Amino acid sequence: MKNFCLFNAKSVLTGHDKIENSAVLIKNGKIFDIVTADRLEKIDLKGYTMIDVKGNYITPGLYDNHIHGFYGYGTDQCSTDSILKMSQHLAEYGVVGFLPTLYPRPVDEMIATIKACSDAIGKEKGAKILGLHLEGPFFSPKKRGVHPISYLQKPSIKIMKEFMDAAGTFTDTFGRKRTNIVTMTVAPELKGMRELAMFCMENIITLQAGHTNATYENMLEGFQVGILHTTHFFNAMSKLDHRNPGATGAGLMHGDVSCEIIADGYHIHPKLFLMLRKLKDISKLILVTDGLTPTLQTSGKLIANGDEVYLKDDGLFHTVADDTIAGSSLTMIQGVKNLVEFGYSLSDAIQTSSYNPVKIINRGKKGLICHDYDANINVLDKDLNLKLTMIESKIIFNKL
Repeated sequence: MKNFCLFNAKSVLTGHDKIENSAVLIKNGKIFDIVTADRLEKIDLKGYTMIDVKGNYITPGLYDNHIHGFYGYGTDQCSTDSILKMSQHLAEYGVVGFLPTLYPRPVDEMIATIKACSDAIGKEKGAKILGLHLEGPFFSPKKRGVHPISYLQKPSIKIMKEFMDAAGTFTDTFGRKRTNIVTMTVAPELKGMRELAMFCMENIITLQAGHTNATYENMLEGFQVGILHTTHFFNAMSKLDHRNPGATGAGLMHGDVSCEIIADGYHIHPKLFLMLRKLKDISKLILVTDGLTPTLQTSGKLIANGDEVYLKDDGLFHTVADDTIAGSSLTMIQGVKNLVEFGYSLSDAIQTSSYNPVKIINRGKKGLICHDYDANINVLDKDLNLKLTMIESKIIFNKL
């Protein structure tokens, strides 16, 4: 395994802070050190492959916790090969880790898709699969969005066990055997959710409130059993009202609750990102794409979750049948650029897309440029265009 020295950086954005005029040393597949230019001159670099980053930024790689598909491949195709192709193409856009995200479908179809996605783990040539995100099937019928009501289920530990059996397991950095289902979107107000939530907590599955019509009180009950995260915040959830703060109000008011944000300027008005930044600690904001299978697809019919769609000028996919919004075409790197345009510091934008997503799914030493963390790194130019991606110390993309 090669050792690398990435030098001549304008700054290293670690995921927490910013170090000017510095270099990153990578040893045995891990981040070894961050050193200033002055210190670098005093270090014996024999055995290191030198990479001049030419005055650009060194940042952690990007992690997408909510993505259904990319480049014409996705979870809706129920194919291991499709997930592996997603992995390959995502790395070309700076994504080093992702959670293939499943739509609600009939239980047997979800089980087949869970197996197909799990079978891809460990075979990736690009972005690493850090687990699966089940977006459903335990939704509120009133906030199901485009998802057919017939696919929704009442909270069921029995069904959850079937999903977990299909998913398989991994051993995390703390030596714990865990299910490959690392997070799930649920509606806290559903009868039986409290018992299911406690079961998920026991199995280290992060729960996110989404597609929910919860009252403020329902959300508080959810917080008590570990539903401390929210899916595509502001969207598909009960709105803030002065007499019922709803899921939106509860998410804004409670400091322990994190919020997924889709930074395309359409799912959330750009000015609301500044409000979120004032009300929430930066550690509680997680950039996601919620991207659909045809995102950046170059040929053929555009299909998302079985529906033919087209890309409108607003950057959203709409169904051909009735012009309903089907979802986003956002990429993570564009999301970072947009957050900066909306008023976030670059350091904050990077944190929402690197360390924060990894932290909420408890995936260990990833998402920071820090000693002994995985060497998952991007190099970005002054306009935040991607110049290099390294995954576990292997160069996957290089345009330096």
